[in-house]
Formats: sequence, C-alpha cells, structure tokens
Amino acid sequence: MKAQPPASHFINGAYVEDTSGTLIDVIYPATGEVIAQVHAATPAVVDQALASAKAAQGEWAAMSGTERGRVLRRAADIIRARNRDLSVLETLDTGKPLQETLVADATSGADALEYFGGLAGALTGEHIPLGGGDFVYTVREPLGVCVGIGAWNYPTQIACWKASPALACGNAMVFKPSETTPLGALKVAEILHEAGLPAGIFNVVQGMGEVGASLVTDPRVAKVSLTGSVPTGQKVYAAAAAEMKHVTMELGGKSPMIVFDDANIEDAVGGAILGNFYSSGQVCSNGTRVFVQKGIKEAFLSRLKERVEAAVIGDPLDEATNFGPMVSEGQLGIVQRYIDKGVEEGARLVTGGARLNRDGFYIQPTVFADVTDDMVIAREEIFGPVMSVLDFDDEAEAIARANDTPYGLAGGVFTADLTRGHRVVGALQAGSCWINTYNLAPVEAPFGGVKMSGVGRENSKAAIEHYSQLKSVYVAMGPVDAPF
Repeated sequence: MKAQPPASHFINGAYVEDTSGTLIDVIYPATGEVIAQVHAATPAVVDQALASAKAAQGEWAAMSGTERGRVLRRAADIIRARNRDLSVLETLDTGKPLQETLVADATSGADALEYFGGLAGALTGEHIPLGGGDFVYTVREPLGVCVGIGAWNYPTQIACWKASPALACGNAMVFKPSETTPLGALKVAEILHEAGLPAGIFNVVQGMGEVGASLVTDPRVAKVSLTGSVPTGQKVYAAAAAEMKHVTMELGGKSPMIVFDDANIEDAVGGAILGNFYSSGQVCSNGTRVFVQKGIKEAFLSRLKERVEAAVIGDPLDEATNFGPMVSEGQLGIVQRYIDKGVEEGARLVTGGARLNRDGFYIQPTVFADVTDDMVIAREEIFGPVMSVLDFDDEAEAIARANDTPYGLAGGVFTADLTRGHRVVGALQAGSCWINTYNLAPVEAPFGGVKMSGVGRENSKAAIEHYSQLKSVYVAMGPVDAPF
C-alpha cells in the first residue's frame, strides 16, 4: 500500500524536492508499514518557501475580497468532489476509520474554505463620525506572511482551518504539517493552486521541530498559528513574542463533561463516547473527565460499558470499522503508560486497557471509574482513548472541580434542565462548551481555549481578527488648531 506524493514540499505553485533533508517515514498506523517517505525541509527549502510567499502576497492582497473568495470557494468544490480519495489518504496518514474521515476531515476543510470564501468580499472597515465634520475611517489590512503549524490528528482539516481565514484576508501562508502526518496538506496546496490561487500564496514544507522553529523566528513572518501540545505552544509563543509576531495558539486540554442525574443516559453515554473515543481519543477538546452525579453513576457505567464493548475495531479502510489504531507506536506507548498509572493509583478499570494482539498500533477503548481529582489520569492530557469517570454530589461541587485545572479548552453538560445547562456552562472556564452534545465544531462558531489551552480563536468571523489588522485614518475637515 503506497501513498507517495510527487515530492516532499509544495512551493510557489509546484512540488519541490531536496533529498538532502532528513528522511521521514510515513507509517500506516493500522499495519505499521511505510507507505511513503518525505524529506524534511533544508534551510534552503524554508527560505524558498518564505521568499515565494513574501513575493506573491502583495498582488494577492491587492485583489478584491470577492476575487479571493471565488478561489477559496472553487477549492471547496474540488475538495467535495474528491472527498473519497482525500478521505482514504487521511485514513492512510492518520489511521482514523474511513467511516469517520469521510464525514469529518476533508469535508470540514471544505466548509472552512467555503465559509471564508463567502466572507472575503465582506471584509470592510467603518466610518466613525466626529465633531466639527471630522471623521475617522478604518481599513482592514492583511498581516503579510503567516506560518501555520499543524498537528497530526486532523492534518487536512487543520491546514484548511488555518489557510482559509489567512487567505481570505489577503495573507500568504507557509504551512508545516506534523512530521507524523505529512500527506494531506500537500493535497490542499495542490487543490488551492488548481482552483486559481496564485503561486506562492500557500506553501507546504515538511519537517520536525527545528523546521518549525526556523519558520517562527524568521523576520519575514508576521503571524504564527499553531495547533499542538501546551509545551510546544509555550515554546512557539515565547519565540514569536520575542519578535512581536501575532499568534494563535490552539493547544490541549483536560476538559470536563458533567452529567446530571436528570440527563438522558443514552445521550450522555453517546456524548461521552464522542468526547473520548472518536479519532481513537486523539482530539484536543475531548471531555476526558466525565463527572457523573452519584444517583445515576452505575446505570451510566453499565450502559457505557455495553456500548464501548460494541465498538467495531478493525481495518480503518473498512467502512464498518468505527474505532481505529493510535497514530503511532510512540503515542500508543504514552497511552499504555497512563493506563498502567491509572490501575496503579487505584482507579477501577471498567473496560479495555489492553493493546490488541494484531499488527498496527491498536489499543482498546478504556474506561476508568472511581477516579479522584488527584490521580494522574485526571490531571494530565493523555491524548488517547482513556476516559476517567468521577462521582459528584451537587452542581456547585461539579463546577468547582471541573474548573480545577490549568487547562480551559472545552466543557460540556448533560441535563434535562436547560436553565441549569446554561448556568453551568456559564460558570465553566472554557472556550468551547456544549449542552446535551459534545465535540461538534462547525466552522461558523469560534473555536479555542482559555488559560493554558491557548490564545485566539479559529473559525467564524472571530478568526478574521487574528489574520488582519486595522488602520485608523483621521480626516480633518477644518483648519489645524495648534498651541503655538
């Protein structure tokens, strides 16, 4: 099974190769086989990408927003037309089941391109009247060259989520995918170019941390947008701050999901599955601390166990499969160590906990009950299919414990009392919240965290603020009054 791209990088409208860069194996997580190889960008390749972006950006910015939007909308149409092929590639790249990638990856990327393509022509300033006939008008300007750094869990979606608002505002972008999943972003670049994007406006370079660091610190770069872990985000944020660059940081979390005793148990179990086991648990906003009110705890756990053990674990390319492998052997090892720690600390293993005896990086979906707030599995982000179920008595206690974390990416509540639902999410320290569902992320809604989970917002009109800057122009209509 092969998925070899024409070359490692896409720069200035064409595929580019430099075999002197470090060789990176692309491994299919379901089998462990190498399905492609790419080379990390050399300093010369990074320079080529940034130079082409810098040279092309001015002409792109000078086009009308309507013209820019037309290109993005064409790209969205092409992605939708090729959704199956792109979804198969995403499955090969990540190991996520095709059942999932067909509806959640390239399609979400197309939604972003379509949404920001429609918004591009509506990006205007405002007129601010002042006394004596004077007035101020504002102009929304692009930032220049933006750098996007992607994560391995949603490679195609993240490339589009970052490119779409950046390009709509008239910026150019150099995007570095995760070295674990380098393939999807190349297809995005190819399709954007096919849709009419001028050469140099969206470039893809491969590599590990040192390539990302060279992009972040380059003086030609005006803005950095990262999706990744908190430790990586802290390094990138600090490096960008040293040069006063704009940043968006979409980082990790240890998000709470609170289930009250009046909740529909079937829906709450479904929400807990979406918030813990979709993408084999490799989702930043996952609600991995599931607080269940004591009155329904055992009923919730019983139904949860039944449904989790009914997961179809198998070949991700078989559309009947709904739970696939971890993205890599390294990530599998991390998850196994956390499971061992949960058992060691005295949590009750309800189901799962074992690596599967088959090729690839498979581990069972795992549920722990009787988890306490001080356990490592309740404090640290695992980024795998491990759910911690914690008991609680009343609303005030649930809110206080839910907020007792350095993270603040997401949160959810399940209850039949919608007044309580709104009250509880109003008290949660989190950027994205759900009532009676979990982990839905439509492009129309802002997405991002508070506290250690990041800064800035992706998607929605809010993203425009992070990829543009305002210029204020004061117009005087009378004589200048100076003191001397």
